[in-house]
Amino acid sequence: MRISVIGLGKLGAPLAAVFASKGYRVIGTDLNRGYVDAINAGTAPVDEPRLQELISASRATLSATLDIPDAVAATDVTFIIVPTPSDASGRFSNVAVLQTLESVGAGIRRKDTYHLVVVTSTVMPGATSGEIRQALERHAGRPIGPSLGLCYSPEFIALGSVVRDMLRPDMVLIGESDTRAGDILAQLYGTTCENGPIVQRMNFVNAELTKLAINTFVTSKISYANMLADICERLTGADVEVVTRAVGSDSRIGTKYLKGAIGYGGPCFPRDNVALSTLARSLGAHAQLAETTDAINRMQIDRMLTAIESRFPGSGAVGILGLSYKPDTSVITESQGVILLERLLERGRQVVAYDPKALPAVRGALRWSFDAAPSAAACVRAASVVVVMTPWPEFGHIDEAAFARPGKRLTVIDCWRVLPAAISLVADVVYPGQGATEASTVAS
Repeated sequence: MRISVIGLGKLGAPLAAVFASKGYRVIGTDLNRGYVDAINAGTAPVDEPRLQELISASRATLSATLDIPDAVAATDVTFIIVPTPSDASGRFSNVAVLQTLESVGAGIRRKDTYHLVVVTSTVMPGATSGEIRQALERHAGRPIGPSLGLCYSPEFIALGSVVRDMLRPDMVLIGESDTRAGDILAQLYGTTCENGPIVQRMNFVNAELTKLAINTFVTSKISYANMLADICERLTGADVEVVTRAVGSDSRIGTKYLKGAIGYGGPCFPRDNVALSTLARSLGAHAQLAETTDAINRMQIDRMLTAIESRFPGSGAVGILGLSYKPDTSVITESQGVILLERLLERGRQVVAYDPKALPAVRGALRWSFDAAPSAAACVRAASVVVVMTPWPEFGHIDEAAFARPGKRLTVIDCWRVLPAAISLVADVVYPGQGATEASTVAS
């Protein structure tokens, strides 16, 4: 089976590399010549753990071209993984997908053998069976059926662990035009995934809705945990970590994503949650749970600002550790750390920040200047109050000496509880979601 992957960005390049690493002949395509040249040179076009490793090991089976019709004509299955940005209403735009289908169809017209097209980009419910199918049939010059198949199969991945998530997914989701199309895709995933995941096969609209429903359910758990954290902060002796650990031990709930810390961000969670709400309203249905989840998430920065302002000494800099939306990536889309940085700068606060990967992206995105520290320890040393916004593993190894202040104690807000425990010997460590202790209440 020969595979073409349209789009070699943060998800497409890993997808192409994963298939190639399993022995499939893969041709990647992209409008960005830099991405194409990188693949052909054996270099990862984007920064993602393990991607370079897979590309280096797959030089014989992985190539790239700018010519989409050529790539499609030379392969049996085509994956489309191009951007579907949200519009002003919160719906996903299919402009890039539809433009891509014109070139895909041109390639299919050159062959008379069966071809399967797989849309991996996230789309709104109704899109695949509607304008996407219509565009594919029109440009390919043939109907879905004996010689043309269509599937919708989004990935459930997180930047920073894309390769791992593709190789070992919890579940594979396939929306299929017919049994033959679904069989081919299920077989492909069966030889690629290393953990034998459950494969959920269904029609297009159910698959499209499932994608949004899963991410919206996860965001609901995050906002629920943060709601509990807000409550715990106001109760003497309460600790959200203790509460959520107990709540998550119930098999009906589970501990994953049930952590009171800060809000969620990234390129998927916020917009998928909004898209589901938008869909519901357009249908005359109610989606108050999704809307409340989003509202609670937007409140988390105000909660963090209050925590900082109440402990700010009045002069000096606020130190922010972590600006990427999660560890192991430079992506800052909807990053809570970046939003906090912007809000502090708007208030005229001096800020010093550090992130292992995201500083260049933040400098390019912000209209305000801030001090970028060369290391986590340097950020701490330059700050009058420190807040940990992204749980990068390296933050757990900062030397406690960086937190020491002669004659006084530095306040550190550790949102993710990742800093070394020994820091509490020289600094006052605050954990969001933890109420005052009985002793401190009596002392005050």
